[in-house]
This record gives sequence, C-alpha cells and structure tokens, in this order.
Amino acid sequence: MSEVFEWNPGEANPKQKLFFASRKLYTGYGGAKGSAEGLVLSIELKSVNNRYLDVTVKLPRALMFAEEPIKQAVGRHITRGKVDVFVTMDASASEDMEVRVNEPLLKGYLEALNAAAEKYGLHNDVSVMGICRLPDVLSTDRRELDNDAALEGIKAILEQALEEYDAMRLREGEKLRDDVLSRLDEISRLTGIVEENAPKTVAEYRARLEQKLQEVLGSANIDESRILTEAAIFADKIAVDEETVRLRSHLSQLRGLTLGDSPAGRKMDFLIQELNRESNTIGSKCQNADIAHVVVELKAEIEKIREQIQNVE
Repeated sequence: MSEVFEWNPGEANPKQKLFFASRKLYTGYGGAKGSAEGLVLSIELKSVNNRYLDVTVKLPRALMFAEEPIKQAVGRHITRGKVDVFVTMDASASEDMEVRVNEPLLKGYLEALNAAAEKYGLHNDVSVMGICRLPDVLSTDRRELDNDAALEGIKAILEQALEEYDAMRLREGEKLRDDVLSRLDEISRLTGIVEENAPKTVAEYRARLEQKLQEVLGSANIDESRILTEAAIFADKIAVDEETVRLRSHLSQLRGLTLGDSPAGRKMDFLIQELNRESNTIGSKCQNADIAHVVVELKAEIEKIREQIQNVE
C-alpha cells in the first residue's frame, strides 16, 4: 500500500511536486517518423478515456503483419483507454520500389524503329527518354519486404511515438496536480469549519430548549438534569466526529497515493466515493444552516475532483 503522510495545508509540502508527476492521463497524443526496411513511415497515437484497454491499429495493406505486435507494444505502455494507432507510409520517399526495364520488348522496339528509319529514309532520333515513354518498356514493382527487419524498424518508430505520448500525458498530469491539490486543501478547510461549528449546534439546541421550557412552565422549577439528558441525546444524534475523522483519513490517503509509481486511478476513485459518502452523512445529520451550506460546498469540490480523477491512470 502507498505511504500515507500527514500534511498541514498551511505549510509548504516538499512532496507536492511528486503529485501526478508520476501519474499519466488516459487522454494523450504522440507521433514519430522514421524508416523501416527502406519504408518512410509515420506513426501517430491518440487516446481517450475508456473503462478498459481498446487498441485499434490502422496501417497500409503491405504492413498488416505488424498489427498484432503493435497492439502488444501499446498494451505494455498503456493499461486503459481507447487508443487509435495510425501508421502511414510516404510512397514517394520510400525505397521499396524497383524500376525494371523490359529488355526483350525494348530490343524489339529498337529493331522496329531502326528498320522503319532505314526503309523510309527517316531521321533516326531515338533517345533514352523517347524510348522509355513507349508502352510497357518500364515497370515499377515493390521489392519483397523482409518482414522481420521491417517489424523491428516499426517497433523503434512506435517506441519514439509512445515516449512522446507518455511525455504529453505526464505534462497534463502535472497541470492536474495543482488543481486537485488546491481542491484537497479546500476540502480540508471546509472540514475544519464543520468541526468548529458542530459543538455550537448542541449549545444552541440547549439554549432553545431552556427557552421553550421557560415559556411553557413560567416560574416553575425546571429539571436541569432533564435538559442535560435531552441535550446529550441530541448531541449523539447529530455528532459528526467520526465522519470528519474519516474525511481527513481519506484526504491523507489520497495525498499518499500520489507518491506511488503504479497506476492508482481506481484507488483514487474509490476514495472520492468515500469522501462523498461521508459528506452526505454529515449533511443528513446537521441541524445547523451554516454547516448545511458548508456541506454543499464540500460536495461540489469532491465532484470536481472526481471528474479529474476519471482521467488518471
């Protein structure tokens, strides 16, 4: 389990810079260009959030043999998300084309042209460019690829694209870090307000109870022990000490998870659900308008963090 540490929001935290620095998002883009067995290739990756890993590879027909190895390589880098991989080939720059001369046909053309020139007294102006324009003298063919060598080159280009992809996700994760940390600080502050106002609610209830009894009984003696008993029952009913303790524990665990290198998005999502559950319980128990307003703000901050966590691996 990840290390859990306590942190006073009012103090500078030296570990803050690690938050989300090792966290990758499910959304990202990466691309790279290179050559593989004489082919000039471009590989792009795009991903969006998804409940599981779904990799789609689009590539030229001549490279279909590389589809499954590409999926496996992507799966080693990415654990979840809908990932689209595009492999394109620059035919004009590739070296996989061979130009061949149909020598028997060329010889036939030359013999026929020379014979016609001699027979009809024509000027023989046959040139290389002219003869090459004749039908079927030149033909282009793709040379047979060495699939193993081509695959190694494709993997090297893909690795570069994945590195750029990871770098982008990390940069976005760092931006998310500041946003989520500020919201965790706000939740901690709001929890402090709840803890501060909860005892006041009991005191206010006791004062209201005494006032009501005075109005009903007038000058008659009031049983002080009865008032204390009623106040104690009310205090137990609205007590939120356990909820606020658990809230702070969940906040501490959320910060602790940020120090790990392994994917922790699911754990964070679970803790956010627990934060929301505790805030709902506080809201159902509170008998104080100020606390009710704080709970609304508390739930709003938790929901904003929940939306951000959905994109964290």
